[in-house]
Amino acid sequence: MKIIQAEGVSYYYQTKYQKIEALKDITCFFETGKMYAIVGESGSGKSTFLSLIAGLDLPTSGSITIDGKEIRTINRDHYRRDLVTVVYQAFHLFPLLTALENVMFPMTLKGMSVKQARSRAKELVKKVGLGEKTEEQFPQMMSGGEQQRVAIARAMASYGKILLADEPTGNLDTQNEENIVSLLKKMAHEEQYAVIVVTHNPGVAQEADVILRMKDGSMIEIRENDEKKMRSRG
Repeated sequence: MKIIQAEGVSYYYQTKYQKIEALKDITCFFETGKMYAIVGESGSGKSTFLSLIAGLDLPTSGSITIDGKEIRTINRDHYRRDLVTVVYQAFHLFPLLTALENVMFPMTLKGMSVKQARSRAKELVKKVGLGEKTEEQFPQMMSGGEQQRVAIARAMASYGKILLADEPTGNLDTQNEENIVSLLKKMAHEEQYAVIVVTHNPGVAQEADVILRMKDGSMIEIRENDEKKMRSRG
C-alpha cells in the first residue's frame, strides 16, 4: 500500500551568505511492506529529504502526502507521535532510563497505563531479539548493537507504519550491522512497515527492496533491487 507520495518537492534555505537549494523537484513514493535505501554522496540531500518526510520541516515547493493527507494540512506533532518514527546512528536513548523504560516512554506519553506499557514493551524487547536481562540495563551498560535494538523497539512502540532510519548501522561492527539490517527487513516484510534507510553503506543498500540514488539535491535513479530478487529466488 502506498503510504508516502512526494510530488515535485524542492527545499531551499538561506545561510548568511547564500541561498542553498538542498532538494530539487523530487517525485517518488513509498509503500508499506518494503525496505527502501536512499543513497548518495554527502551533501546530496538524503538526510534533508528524510527530515521532510519526518515532518521536521515543510517543502519550499511541491507536496508530500502521508496516508492520503498533505503534510501541510496535518498536525505534524501528532504525525511524529502516532505514524512516523526515526532511528538515528547515535541511538538517542535516555541515559537515565533502563532499556524497558526507554521503550515504554512513547506509550506512557500517549496516556497508556504503566502496566499496559510495560507489558507491550516486554513484547517489543523480545521481538527485537533482546533477553530479559537487557530490560533492566541502562544504555551505558549495553553494546552498540543492543542499544540500536532498543531504539528500534521504541520506534515500534508508536504503532506507526513508517520507520525512517538515518545511518542506523554507522556506529556498529559488521555482525551487529547485519543483525540490525535483518531486523529492519523483518519490520518491512513481516510487520508491514514502510522502512526508509539513508545510508552510505553499499552493503546495507543492497539489502533493500528499492534503491533511490540522489545527487546534488536531485533524485537521479529509482530502481527495484534486481540483485536482491535474484538472491531470494536462489
